[in-house]
Amino acid sequence: MAAQQQPNSGGTWTGTQAYVFAIICLVVGVAIGYLVRGSGSQAPAASAPQAAAAPAGMGMGNGQQPTPDQMKHMAEKQAEPLLAQLKTKPNDPQLLYQVGNVYYDTQNYPEAISYYEQSLKANPNSPDVRTDMATAYFYSGDVDKALAELAVVLKSNPTHANALFNQGMILWKGKMDINGAVTAWKKLLETNPNYERKEEVQAFITQAEKHANIKPGQKTDKPAGL
Repeated sequence: MAAQQQPNSGGTWTGTQAYVFAIICLVVGVAIGYLVRGSGSQAPAASAPQAAAAPAGMGMGNGQQPTPDQMKHMAEKQAEPLLAQLKTKPNDPQLLYQVGNVYYDTQNYPEAISYYEQSLKANPNSPDVRTDMATAYFYSGDVDKALAELAVVLKSNPTHANALFNQGMILWKGKMDINGAVTAWKKLLETNPNYERKEEVQAFITQAEKHANIKPGQKTDKPAGL
């Protein structure tokens, strides 16, 4: 997977906070920056395409990561059949969503956002599209816009599981708001008792609560509870 861009959170992580976040992610067994797709797909958000999908000569077979230009080329090739369909159905919200997903999965977030916006213009009431658009905004560095879009989803769909999961992650990673993250995750479990990632969320809550009193700028030799 290519390295994720680090969003501008409007704040600065202390060494302690960054360490705490990394430790909790290790405990739960997920990568920092991990989000889930709005559609309910349980694949990590923003995962790079499989090596088999990469055109020859792009360095995917020898352990090298594709460059941004290569990723964009891959997206354009994968999107070609969908773009051809859009010529006859330019306002089809599902087609627009699928094109957005191609760009999203190849980490071309501005292009993904553009197609998600078009999809939502045709069908503004799709919580899955808006959830994916929110994560694309997050990976583009716009934390506030990501949270605003998730708020729209949760206003009309207050139990949307993956929106709640991502809200917690973004509040935590993007805003250093551990308490807000825990609140979102607890609501997720209360309203979705059979959530597929229930155990992971419970582990996040348990670990995060151990560090809920760490404030921005606070100095400590060792995070509490470790």
